[in-house]
Amino acid sequence: MAQMRPHRSIEIVHVITGLGVGGAEAMLASLVAEKQLRGVPQHVISLTTGGPHAAALRAIGVTVDELDFRSMTPPFLQIARLARLIAAASPALLQSWMYHADIAATVALALSGRRRSTRLVWGIRCSDLDLRRYSPLLRLAVRLSARLSPLADAIVANSRAGLAAHLDLGYRPRRAHVIHNGIDVDRFRPDASARAAMRAELAIAEGRCAAICVARLDPMKDHGLLLAAATRLPGITFILVGAGTETLPVPPNVRALGRRLDVPSLLQAADVVVSTSAFGEGFSNALAEGMASGLVPLATDVGDSAAIVGPAGRIVPARDREALTAAITALADEPPDARAARAAAARSRIVEHFSLARAVEAFDRLHAELIEQAPR
Repeated sequence: MAQMRPHRSIEIVHVITGLGVGGAEAMLASLVAEKQLRGVPQHVISLTTGGPHAAALRAIGVTVDELDFRSMTPPFLQIARLARLIAAASPALLQSWMYHADIAATVALALSGRRRSTRLVWGIRCSDLDLRRYSPLLRLAVRLSARLSPLADAIVANSRAGLAAHLDLGYRPRRAHVIHNGIDVDRFRPDASARAAMRAELAIAEGRCAAICVARLDPMKDHGLLLAAATRLPGITFILVGAGTETLPVPPNVRALGRRLDVPSLLQAADVVVSTSAFGEGFSNALAEGMASGLVPLATDVGDSAAIVGPAGRIVPARDREALTAAITALADEPPDARAARAAAARSRIVEHFSLARAVEAFDRLHAELIEQAPR
């Protein structure tokens, strides 16, 4: 049997649509940072410019290149530049994230002249998107991805629901794997001092129940459902965090904060973390991060939310205002010791099943196995 190459000799290039705030971006940044700090060279290519993760990755020595597919430059010239970057890096493995990056990476790898020696892994980051709510360009990208899917050496989905949904869309992977997102349980953890500070900043009395939802304004996140419940529950404070939420018309018991970079601290202000996605969610980082922070979880039954929450919280049907309102009320009315027990169980569940260390280990195994199969 051939010996496995030492990990430190493996160079991996990641291609992602952008490095802004989002679940896929956060998972890539965490994975890349962990591998880089272990001595595994990492190289990230973003198809768009900007985003907070770019500077953070460069600060720890990761090579980050930013293209500008949103500019007036013809796409084929951007693809050609991506191909040149791949050829120059000579990676053993190319890992792409999200539809546009999967397509771009596939075409550019073929043009780079390295298709025989570089393994290609795609990333699926959502489940059953309602494509009617999105642009024709995204719908085209999904259809094209399904046709190109057999060209990838492997496809990694971050949820079982996401893999099943894409098989239904016509994806035909050579190999398919589910690797759930991993949460940094040292960064997201209970913090009594941060709780006091944040509740003071947001003017939330200590005895008042607070529920937080961390999600950008997007049809799949269904903020309307959450606001409908909030309007009927004036005795509970709701905190909305995410790009675009600051534009929502909200009742007095809702704090709509928009995009924030201090999410770990903001989570401490709440007692319950809520995910109200109507469709499309694969693995909700926000839900799992709230659980790791010691919050009781409540989520709609979309994607793998039920597997994340387990017995620690509550799952309700998507788009069901009555069920959501009743579940929030029930959690708010629980005795403090019962809610504290749920919160402890929620954190333990993330530590045991969905930690960053587990996710990195799973990616390590898959990447090393595929690289070992590549021609010398």
